[in-house]
Amino acid sequence: MIILPAIDIKDGNCVRLVKGDYSTAHQVCESPYKAAEQFAQAGATWMHMVDLDGAKDAKLVNAELIADVAGSSGLSVEVGGGIRSMEAVEYYLSHGINRVILGSAAVKNRQLVVDAVKSFGDRITVGIDAKDGMVRAEGWLDNSDINYIELAKRIEDVGVKTIVFTDIDQDGTLAGPNLKQLGDLTHEVGCNIIASGGVAVLKDIIDLTELNVYGAICGKSIYSGTLDLKQAIEAAAKK
Repeated sequence: MIILPAIDIKDGNCVRLVKGDYSTAHQVCESPYKAAEQFAQAGATWMHMVDLDGAKDAKLVNAELIADVAGSSGLSVEVGGGIRSMEAVEYYLSHGINRVILGSAAVKNRQLVVDAVKSFGDRITVGIDAKDGMVRAEGWLDNSDINYIELAKRIEDVGVKTIVFTDIDQDGTLAGPNLKQLGDLTHEVGCNIIASGGVAVLKDIIDLTELNVYGAICGKSIYSGTLDLKQAIEAAAKK
């Protein structure tokens, strides 16, 4: 299992949210560059980055900064937030980003997912953000009537290989990942599953390895000190 430490960008700063609430945004590192440097020093090989302004505004907002941080980090990077067009996909993939995450687009624009996968294959990841099992979109501000497993099956059918699954109620809470929903998801689809939301301590990493998920995103736990990134990477490598 791979560990993907997270950098969320809002107004150019490295921040964290609680349960996707933008009003809870608080800066957690002096700069995204410093955060990426610390991740690399701890032994990370991947990094997860999100343009929070982009997710809310449905367009690329911090893309230049994200590409620059990614390029200077030496890490493999996946990026989400505000990617609503092939132009946005192509921007990131031509500026050193390894994978792009389509979130709201997967709910509202199936054709974009189809076209992106056709052009870029496994460099296209879909983010499924759910509250009470129902998918949310537009920076978690909009509801939908699609169950998260139903959406996962739809996107698997069009060739998506990797899904980032976030339980919004767990995100930024340090309450532990939603193992039940993640377990159900891994049984229903054959995609690589990246768990996001709630990871707090080393036991959460061990629990996720036992689910055989592909990866785990760690954000607040690293910044708050409840999880040692180096230890998490070592534990994940054993599975």
